[in-house]
Amino acid sequence: LRTAEFLWQEGHTAHATSEEAIAETKQMLDVYTDFAENSMAMPVLKGVKTASERFAGALDTYCIEALMQDGKALQAGTSHFLGQNFAKAFDVKFTNKEGKQDFVWATSWGVSTRLMGALIMAHSDDEGLVLPPKLAPIQVVIVPIYKNDEQLNALNEVADKIAADLRKQGISVKYDNRDTHKPGWKFAEYEFKGVPVRIAIGPRDLENGTVEVARRDTKEKSVMQITDLTLKIVHLLDHIQDNLFRKAMTFRDDNTHRADTYDELKKKLDEGGFILAHWDGTAETELKIKEETKATIRCIPLDRKKEAGKCVYSGNPSEGRVVFARAY
Repeated sequence: LRTAEFLWQEGHTAHATSEEAIAETKQMLDVYTDFAENSMAMPVLKGVKTASERFAGALDTYCIEALMQDGKALQAGTSHFLGQNFAKAFDVKFTNKEGKQDFVWATSWGVSTRLMGALIMAHSDDEGLVLPPKLAPIQVVIVPIYKNDEQLNALNEVADKIAADLRKQGISVKYDNRDTHKPGWKFAEYEFKGVPVRIAIGPRDLENGTVEVARRDTKEKSVMQITDLTLKIVHLLDHIQDNLFRKAMTFRDDNTHRADTYDELKKKLDEGGFILAHWDGTAETELKIKEETKATIRCIPLDRKKEAGKCVYSGNPSEGRVVFARAY
């Protein structure tokens, strides 16, 4: 998740008004959400950090939180409304419409290469990587099965045509006709690397005009006609992308719980996942819970409903539930 050197995608903007800066902050949160959910197939919670967890010097820190398969939360991206704090610290001014100098209203936002870790931990299994098609470097691999050079030459001709047709649809394809490794070895290699779709083709397939297609996400295999293969593979890649998101969303839903007492909160935290519980809004309570359970308030959900209740720790009044979890 965090190596000695890790890379950021980061942005900073300066605005004339607080309204513009807040709009920019929220827009970037939506950009990160869109990437996480539609490209990474990883559902995220959108929320705002508590005062204790927000970026130092920011007025508000918005975040997206994802749930990994081990039940731990991962902060997948942040977007900060900095107000005029940094502008005043570094004397960043502009001339406003009235011709007077004023401090800018600033934002900063970023994601890092920890998203690579998120991608691995959200989808992969004991056999290796499982990559969503939209981010897989190789989306389809074709593996020939043959006994002699004559068979290989015949397979090469058909496989090259299949690969060319797929590439015309913008699909990245690798045809692995190396003679240094057996087909079974290649199958295991591309499964390990998370290639979404594997096509196997042998002499009998040539006779029947078919190929065997295996999908990485469910391990299902099916026989498809070569004639309409390109269209079917396009649809299959879309289906795999959707399935990975749905699977991750189901996992998150199954591992999101409510806790109404402190004992319940501690028990649920040991089980893993997101726990929705009432909090009295004080830094003292937040710190006590963190010290005693190693869990933090991941966010106050942007879509949370006002719900009067009692804080699970102090018993004091609470305006609504927040998301607790143990995190990376």
